[in-house]
Amino acid sequence: MLTKKWQLADPMPRELVRRYKGMSAILAQVLYNRGFHTPEEAIKFLSTRKLARNPFQMKGISQAVSRIRQAIKNKERIAVYGDYDADGVTSTALMLQILRAFDADVIAYIPNRFAEGYGLNIPALEGLASKGVKLVITVDCGIRSVEEVEAGKAAGLDMIITDHHSIGPEIPNALPVINPKQEDCPYPEKMLAGVGVAFRLAQALLRASAQNGLRPRRPIVEQDLLDLVAIGTVADVMPLNHLENRVLVRAGLEVIRRTNRPGIKALLKTAGAKPENVDATTIGFIIGPRINAAGRLDSAMLAVDLLLAESEEEATQKAQELNDLNQRRQKFTREARALIDAQIADELEHGLPLIFAGDDSLPEGIVGLVAGRLTEAHYRPSVIYTRDEREARASCRSIPEFDITHALDQCAGLLTKHGGHSLAAGFTVPNENLPVLQERLTALAAEVLSGQILQPSIHIDCEVNFRQLTYALIDELRQLEPTGHGNPAPLFITRNVEVIGEPRTVGQDNRHIKLTLGQGNSRIDAIGFRLGDWAKDIPNFIDIAYYLELNQWNGRKSLQLNLQDIRPAGEMG
Repeated sequence: MLTKKWQLADPMPRELVRRYKGMSAILAQVLYNRGFHTPEEAIKFLSTRKLARNPFQMKGISQAVSRIRQAIKNKERIAVYGDYDADGVTSTALMLQILRAFDADVIAYIPNRFAEGYGLNIPALEGLASKGVKLVITVDCGIRSVEEVEAGKAAGLDMIITDHHSIGPEIPNALPVINPKQEDCPYPEKMLAGVGVAFRLAQALLRASAQNGLRPRRPIVEQDLLDLVAIGTVADVMPLNHLENRVLVRAGLEVIRRTNRPGIKALLKTAGAKPENVDATTIGFIIGPRINAAGRLDSAMLAVDLLLAESEEEATQKAQELNDLNQRRQKFTREARALIDAQIADELEHGLPLIFAGDDSLPEGIVGLVAGRLTEAHYRPSVIYTRDEREARASCRSIPEFDITHALDQCAGLLTKHGGHSLAAGFTVPNENLPVLQERLTALAAEVLSGQILQPSIHIDCEVNFRQLTYALIDELRQLEPTGHGNPAPLFITRNVEVIGEPRTVGQDNRHIKLTLGQGNSRIDAIGFRLGDWAKDIPNFIDIAYYLELNQWNGRKSLQLNLQDIRPAGEMG
């Protein structure tokens, strides 16, 4: 296990604590750590349920709405061109739902990960044109597809790009380009998910229609789409300390808990999850992976069809198919990880700055998962590829110290296509360029990371003792939900706690540890996922970093610590 650096937040000034009225010092400290340095900011963050946003403020939306309304009136065929991950799938489903409500002639197209790769491709666009499509609306893709947009236009297509990914050196010359990251876009929130951008376009269409007479043929309101927005936003790891994302996800979770959508209801049932208990963690670990499994191993349209299923029977069938695919995905990921581990074992001993590995046998749909596991395990940027006779397709995962998309930009001359975020990206490269690319990326990583101690950090909100851990505290901390990227669940440390009795390991390969811990007169059960190695020789007294949780089992409730790291008592970290 990697040794983690414990970074304990500085305590907020005492005179400021008293101003955070109506909340405990612990919650005040957590909010202070999240950047809310005044009580007014903190209360706004906790209490805001609605956020007045004018979607027409986003550059390109007015032009897009006019063209879409024209297509609807003239019965032109529209294609929604999406991506095969959870953000792309929910974006596609959302755009289909809103256009179908207007009785538009609309079809969906999501490229096959294995045959076509990510994003727009010219044969697909030409194929859509041959089927009578006049307007293409991209969702969660297209911002770097300069040549593809030109080819689409040459084939007779009007192109509307909606995306949220990083802007490239040249913006496609589409009818409009809708991406809040554009420098001249006045929309205040720059970190929406692809589905968040698609939602603002749908919202603008609804509002324009209410004013100008082209009303939906089927009943639909903005709130009907928010469950999709919540799923795509959380699954794509968008920052939840941004108020707009927080408001959208919070509202979307409420929609999910009412289970109005048969597909989500069936998916939760298949996974053994209760709708009323759904939170952002449920999306991240249950809903998102199952939606992603469709595009990883089969066709992402299976997940789109699930989300748009109108009958319980259809939804149940497709939810079971997704669940089966997800189980296969887990199996393939374990096997691929073992293969790559054996391949890089010698290199890791020499402290390489970047992991670059692959195998022709790897399913393309799981290379990103393997890269993520390797980066988590070794705290290095990871590039994992699979290839056919002509080209290699890779997924990259990185660490905060190394912007992987910026690095790929510097290697663009070697690549067929690439794109992504600072911590996650993908690319396609001709096989003959693969060795040079590996050399160049490794050199870039070595240069950027030189002299840095590469060690994962855990950011701790405050130190507490077991007497402070109560059901009332859990209830109070729920105000922070939804938690996730940018607004993590509060992480605490307690020092010098006693290990009561013998710890035991659980789970596959005994990877997890369960134990009972004591401090003073307090006893609390704890579980540490992927911390099973500690069971072999754990000290009698330890320091722990953990999340405080409520464990519910057989109708009984108890406090539980979800351990994130363990240290022998007294070790500074």
